[in-house]
Amino acid sequence: MTVTLTPHAAELLEKEINGTGRSPEEVVEMALEKLRLARALEGTVPLSDQPRDPARAVDSIRKLRKGLSLGGLTVKDLVNEGRKY
Repeated sequence: MTVTLTPHAAELLEKEINGTGRSPEEVVEMALEKLRLARALEGTVPLSDQPRDPARAVDSIRKLRKGLSLGGLTVKDLVNEGRKY
């Protein structure tokens, strides 16, 4: 694929390359990843290309929470603590 940059885009790319020492390909890839993330946060595109599967989402959440704790507190304890204030 060949991309022709506008003069302004070429200037921005040159500044980024000189400022970070990264290759043009790396700079463009990072910018596109950030754009995709921003669009995903807006809800205009899905965050991943994988199909949404509720069972996989639940498995992923369970894996992420392993080893995490509330320091011995229960959710009920936290709710009651919040009611105090």
